[in-house]
Amino acid sequence: MLKLRITLAAILLFAVSVSFAQSTLTLHTDQAETKINKEIYGHFAEHLGRCIYGGIYVGENSDISNTRGFRDDVIVALQEMDIPVLRWPGGCFGDTYHWKDGIGPKDERPSMVNIHWGGVTEDNSFGTHEFLDFCDIIGAEPYININVGSGTVREASEWVEYVTSSNVSPMTDLRKKNGREEPWDVKYWGIGNENWGCGGNMTPEYYSDLYNRFASYCGGAEYKIAGGPNIADYNWMEVLMQKTMRHPHLVQGVSLHAYTFTTSWEDKGHATDFGEKEWISVLNNTLNMETLVNRHSTIMDKYDPNKRVGLIVDEWGNWFNVEEGTNPGFLYQQNTLRDALVAGINLNIFNNHADRVKMSNIAQTVNVLQSVILTKEDEMVLTPTYYVFKMYSVHQDAMLLPANLKTGKYEADGKSVPNVHASASTKDGVVSITLCNLNPNESESIEIEVTGDDFSSANGQIITSDKMNNYNDFGRQETVSLKDFDVAKPKNGKLTVELPSKSVVLVQLQ
Repeated sequence: MLKLRITLAAILLFAVSVSFAQSTLTLHTDQAETKINKEIYGHFAEHLGRCIYGGIYVGENSDISNTRGFRDDVIVALQEMDIPVLRWPGGCFGDTYHWKDGIGPKDERPSMVNIHWGGVTEDNSFGTHEFLDFCDIIGAEPYININVGSGTVREASEWVEYVTSSNVSPMTDLRKKNGREEPWDVKYWGIGNENWGCGGNMTPEYYSDLYNRFASYCGGAEYKIAGGPNIADYNWMEVLMQKTMRHPHLVQGVSLHAYTFTTSWEDKGHATDFGEKEWISVLNNTLNMETLVNRHSTIMDKYDPNKRVGLIVDEWGNWFNVEEGTNPGFLYQQNTLRDALVAGINLNIFNNHADRVKMSNIAQTVNVLQSVILTKEDEMVLTPTYYVFKMYSVHQDAMLLPANLKTGKYEADGKSVPNVHASASTKDGVVSITLCNLNPNESESIEIEVTGDDFSSANGQIITSDKMNNYNDFGRQETVSLKDFDVAKPKNGKLTVELPSKSVVLVQLQ
């Protein structure tokens, strides 16, 4: 009987200790050595579905309120989200796009068929001038992707010259004829896209040689980005780095594309009709980005130990089955609280690897895949992902704080993910901590300790909802948005935060 009492007491003591277990996060402000490039918070706008036409651009004669053809509601939303960089025109579309078709009087521009996305006719009314004008309006750096798959070196060279040159030349004369006297300041140029697939089905050896050739004649491009691997194709990264680093002045960045599916490419899953099984599957697959960044960075370190070349994750995000009744080639999907968690996790990973990751671009900006904005005629919806980018904008050009996070695990359907995922930064005397609670059922208490500075106040913001698959839709009140979140004042450099289930939280100390 005595032995039984002791055993029961031990069990009760263990149960109490587990119930009071909490996550801990330790930050040292004197270890802030790496800048989080604002371009990590970039976006991607391809000629795909209703991203450009109807999403960003409606034309000057549209009944929808616009400025020079660009939707006013989208302009304001992107300005308020603080979008730093926008990639265009593709994507797979980019390696079929011939830039001269998109300049000059609009009624004289030739049309083409978008063979990759829906087989629709592209009238080229949105071209180089329109894209760069839009970037200027929203305050974003432009990132132009050059056609390597079906283009020529001369075509690429002339595009760079047309955009960036102030010399007397046929291309600058053509630009001036089309209404632009001064060159644009375009820093970022991608040379090819997914050349292992839709961009030409090339081998890494062939593409690497082709990249060196194209890059050699695009001298006006300040920051040239090579087409990197598809997800975990480490051989592509190895060959590309080996061949391009023989001419290091020709390459400043290497791209990486990695999407999140519910299970696989064949089983993308549903954007809104899902339960806990699909919730943990998507979050578990999202966390694979950490492995990808680590392993690709290790390969890059062999050839570029000083980390001069940036890892550019210029396509990422959730890819689910299209919404019922929509064109399969338009990749239109809804956006739930689960997407907000995926965005928060990925952005935390990119922040924490800011020594190598210099830009990322979520796919895509409007009406396509994990978009931040949805439009339907004259209506606009801000998605849960939009609010994550708005919340996380505090990290742009801030200094990374290395985070020592200890947390338990949330388990379901034979899979496990950490209860909490985090990143932190400091800028202008303010420490910003972004926290994701991946558990859809339970809140998580986390003790935060910050050393190196004294902080007297704290404030917070939160993105959450009562159901894991809630989303914002046309004609109804938002169910997922950004709200103020009460945070206790820090005492002796410590504070405890109770993270509600399935939430993304920002805590700021000053």
